[in-house]
Amino acid sequence: MGNAVASTVGYVTALPPMVAGRSSVKENVISRRVVVTGVGLLTAIGDTTEQTWNGLMELRNGISPITCFDAAAFNCQIAGQIHHFDPSKFIEKKEIKKMGRFMQMAVAASDEAMANSGYKVTSQELAERTGVCIGSGIGGFEVIEREYRNLIEHGPRRISPFFIPAVIINMASGVVSIRNGAKGPNSATATACTTSAHSIGDSFKIIQRDDADVMICGGAEACITPLGIGGFAAMRAMSQRNDDPATASRPFDVDRDGFVVGEGSGVLILEELEFAKRRGANILAEIVGYGMSGDAHHFTSPPDDGEGAYRVMRAALRDAKLNPEQVDYINAHGTSTPVGDLAETTAIKRAFGDHASALAVSSTKSMTGHLLGGAGGIEAGIVVKAIQHQVAPPTANLENPGPGCDLDYIPKQPRPMKIDYALSNSFGFGGTNGALIFKRFTE
Repeated sequence: MGNAVASTVGYVTALPPMVAGRSSVKENVISRRVVVTGVGLLTAIGDTTEQTWNGLMELRNGISPITCFDAAAFNCQIAGQIHHFDPSKFIEKKEIKKMGRFMQMAVAASDEAMANSGYKVTSQELAERTGVCIGSGIGGFEVIEREYRNLIEHGPRRISPFFIPAVIINMASGVVSIRNGAKGPNSATATACTTSAHSIGDSFKIIQRDDADVMICGGAEACITPLGIGGFAAMRAMSQRNDDPATASRPFDVDRDGFVVGEGSGVLILEELEFAKRRGANILAEIVGYGMSGDAHHFTSPPDDGEGAYRVMRAALRDAKLNPEQVDYINAHGTSTPVGDLAETTAIKRAFGDHASALAVSSTKSMTGHLLGGAGGIEAGIVVKAIQHQVAPPTANLENPGPGCDLDYIPKQPRPMKIDYALSNSFGFGGTNGALIFKRFTE
């Protein structure tokens, strides 16, 4: 054992130094604190972060009849569609045709987040220390459908040369890295509805272990298409409250009948604390905990007891070195499905014990719809705003909580309250779970 230790120490001390004066030994990397300096949100209730936040405070509902295709034959005809999104406000027209809609939305949210942070890559050293991790659950679905029609109707010569780059999930990260000159870690997560949470959590760990100083991270989704809506509807997973779209997404309510698909993007700028302070950044919040778990249970449904959700929240608490009673608010995954909402409630009660009854819990999907791979990015940004404003956003449409759904879900009205620590939950098909914990920033 002694020889092995001596050999290892000798090897470490013999490593060559890194460029630009950085130490070859990453000392105390686990103590590197990571903060949020920018947020960009594009949702059905707002084209910007402020518009989205104000929409939540006003209980503005983004669920409406689908207009981007004729949905008359579908049993679900509603969605959280962004009706007036204009990519030419962000992207040169000649570049738009090269990008799927999810990529365009990722660019819009990333541009806002970067402007919000005041950060720019201005040197090679900064470029190499700035990374991107923006994921999507499905990617360029509308491009796949369009190009398949071209193939069937006109033959293979009519397939666009931009087809493949416009649909693959990592191209959102690719385009954002190109636009910003970010040459650090570049990756993309695709873990269904947990995508954005994993993107942000992985980015947190990348900075914490000293592989980057800045990460542009989150997710985007745009699958309000015939195949997207038809596929989810065939699973009987979606609400059929077509005659009253604004009340269709009703997490935890006894009359909930499925989720409503939304589209958009949520992107955060994460920075190492000392780096952010040196450049005079406006620090919005600190990220302090990240948990991951797997259900190992079913293709699409969680276990009734929410065991995987319980473990992922406990993992995030351990990572943050927090006691359960220190958490003030949870932005729930809360999709408005009968099984999912009950399983999450059960998991919260198990993870937080006696403190569960004192927690404020809400689901903002009641207004934005469920953005699938973009959900965790949107909701992480909402949590940051909640900490900033010390206001917990409400759960809309909650009239009568369903059996077993007996937590404080903040029905119908935002709630001014102390929020020092807040948790954001994300759970996805395949039993993949992620939880993030954010903190009110103090020195």
